[in-house]
Amino acid sequence: MGNSALLVMDVQRDIVDIADVGSGYLPRLRRAIDGARAAGLPVIYVVIGLRPGRPEVSPRNKVLTNAVRAGLFTEGEPGTGIHDDIAPQQGETVITKRRASAFSGSDLDLVLRTRGIDSLVLTGIATSGVVLSTLCQANDLDFGLTVLADACLDTDPEVHQMLIDRLFPRWAEVVTVEDWLADITPR
Repeated sequence: MGNSALLVMDVQRDIVDIADVGSGYLPRLRRAIDGARAAGLPVIYVVIGLRPGRPEVSPRNKVLTNAVRAGLFTEGEPGTGIHDDIAPQQGETVITKRRASAFSGSDLDLVLRTRGIDSLVLTGIATSGVVLSTLCQANDLDFGLTVLADACLDTDPEVHQMLIDRLFPRWAEVVTVEDWLADITPR
């Protein structure tokens, strides 16, 4: 798996409030985070944050324009913060991005390359947003890729399942949190 890092993407208060996390999603994600820490893997958080006044949002960007109308993603607002149930520990990196992909408008690639990270384990909300966009870009950047199927969530369960079952396996290893933990836990 190379030098890996766990990416925890867009698990922010407002996004968690919109998504259906009642299926044990946050405890499962917390288990993946705790397992990564125990195995000595870096946990890197990625959040979407837009500047006040949103100068980075074009009216042609349908998703961001709708989010802005809903009052989402303004930097410094409480809802833009990482959800308390999976909060970073002191010293863990938090990356702010400006678009769907964790790489877009951020210094994620620089942080990864500086640390010698060449493989990523992807988690987050939404499967059809940040996870899909980051997976595509990370694949083009030649990262080794793993997607934790049950640590990704989408507001549309059918879209989530189609991506997990049909598209993501073309570019990444797709496993459950428990199977991944079994692979990284020292025996």
